[in-house]
Amino acid sequence: MRPIDQSTILVTGATDGLGRALAERLHAEGAQLLAHGRDPAKLDALREELPGIRTLQADFSSLGDVRRLAADAGEVDVLVNNAGICSGLPEGRERAESKDGHELRFQVNYLAGYLLTELLLDRLRHPARVVFVSSLGQMPIDFGDVMLERTYSGIQAYCQSKLAQIAYGMALAEALDPEQVTVNSLHPSTFMPTKMVLAERGAALDPLEQGVDATYRLVGDPALDGVTGRFFDREEETAPHPWALDPDNRDRLVALSKELTA
Repeated sequence: MRPIDQSTILVTGATDGLGRALAERLHAEGAQLLAHGRDPAKLDALREELPGIRTLQADFSSLGDVRRLAADAGEVDVLVNNAGICSGLPEGRERAESKDGHELRFQVNYLAGYLLTELLLDRLRHPARVVFVSSLGQMPIDFGDVMLERTYSGIQAYCQSKLAQIAYGMALAEALDPEQVTVNSLHPSTFMPTKMVLAERGAALDPLEQGVDATYRLVGDPALDGVTGRFFDREEETAPHPWALDPDNRDRLVALSKELTA
């Protein structure tokens, strides 16, 4: 890939937590940064802190917002799909729907990133990279109840959305020339001191810097040129849940995603 200071990098969820810390590092190294967020006030504050960046506002509970963001982004060298919501206790105890009528976590954590990636594929400047910030928390998707209308659990909603990211990333990697675009996913760190983690658990486990380092590696390490379709636990390649390794599951997920975003 191009050096960081010659790259245009879009980071979703860049106003808080891991996304913000990654944006700060990329900006410090001279990247042309496109920073996405949901809250206009937070984007204004980020723009003041990091002069020269472009900010893109979109609420990922609206697929229309995702389409608008993709249209405004222009060409990019690296797409970091980082935006998301966790199991959200106590809020996550109750099932919620997006503006498009989909289970909220499935849309915000997975479906919005899927659609954004698909819309930007013909505007990725080769060699390009796509990174999904996923999790070791992974649960299989029941295609008979993807939106968890029969039985709902915030943990299930979160974990299936994260496994969907990995499975789609693997499917996309198979479809693309790795000399042109690589697609990888990672678990950046465990219970970093982000707003979501502190609100849900009250305490962190791993330092934020560990997650930033692991994600930055997938964004910019030349040693990963041509490496694609992988899942990393921090900086170590590892196998995701076996569900994602099944080509039939990946094909069904991609077909469903196309249908839900048509």
